[in-house]
Amino acid sequence: MNYEEMEAEANVSTVMQFVLLGFSDLPNLQGLLFGLFSITYIMILIGNSLIIILTRLDTALQTPMYFFLANFSSLEICYVSVTLPRVLVNLCTQDRSISMRGCATQMCFFLMLATTESFLLAVMAYDRYVAICNPLHYPLVMNHRVCIRLAVGSWVCGIPVQIGQTCQIFSLHFCHSNHINHFFCDMPPILKLACGDISLHELSVYVVVLLVGAVPFMLILASYSKIISTVLRLPTSRGRDKAFSTCSSHLLVVLLFFGSATITYLRPPSSHSPGTDKLLSLFYTIVTPMFNPLIYSLRNKDVIAALRKLFLKI
Repeated sequence: MNYEEMEAEANVSTVMQFVLLGFSDLPNLQGLLFGLFSITYIMILIGNSLIIILTRLDTALQTPMYFFLANFSSLEICYVSVTLPRVLVNLCTQDRSISMRGCATQMCFFLMLATTESFLLAVMAYDRYVAICNPLHYPLVMNHRVCIRLAVGSWVCGIPVQIGQTCQIFSLHFCHSNHINHFFCDMPPILKLACGDISLHELSVYVVVLLVGAVPFMLILASYSKIISTVLRLPTSRGRDKAFSTCSSHLLVVLLFFGSATITYLRPPSSHSPGTDKLLSLFYTIVTPMFNPLIYSLRNKDVIAALRKLFLKI
């Protein structure tokens, strides 16, 4: 063992807890950030809950497309609840400490739900592909049993992979610094605290991201390439407009989620900066769940009609 390795080994300490620095570099904006994030969280809960309620109450929305949309809204509520309440507590109390176990739990649930979102977006793209490219076979192909299996598969497929990855990351040794320059326990900032050679761990992160991110994204691209070619062959402009209107909402959510997540996780470690990572993370942890109800409701006549019926009943 050479001198550098001995020195690194000597500097390893048993880290029992981490400190989430979050937005501590903005001391004068803590109250404003708390207010903004509180309003955002309430909007996410209300907006996504409203979509779930509408799809359950309105018979016109009890189709496979809206079944998956209700699953997606449920996912967004769970997804944002993994990170945002902790951010609010840190801003309110200024106590930024989090135990090793708490950090690992937060990361594990975050990664599992992110994987679910990735696959659920692919399932939603497949649903649109069948509806537009094979409309006569749509009721047969996307029957209730198939929809249940696709939804359950999206929710559970990432659980063993992400549990294994979380255990692998938290089995590393961490140096004296236990300050995570982020607002939640994410992989890139935690890997920066690890001692020694972590190239194999970084490689495993890339492999998992490609598996749970790139594969669903390629399936989405394949689905939409077929959809676009089919839509362009439709004889009437009204049919084309309706098809594009149905798909554009989903595509916008796909671009927001996959775009920001890909830049965050597939950039070289040397190009990571805390400020950029936080900004990108805000997109796929908070912005997408917040805009999901607006994107799907404002661009969807069926949802707007169901919303009007609900308000009239109330």
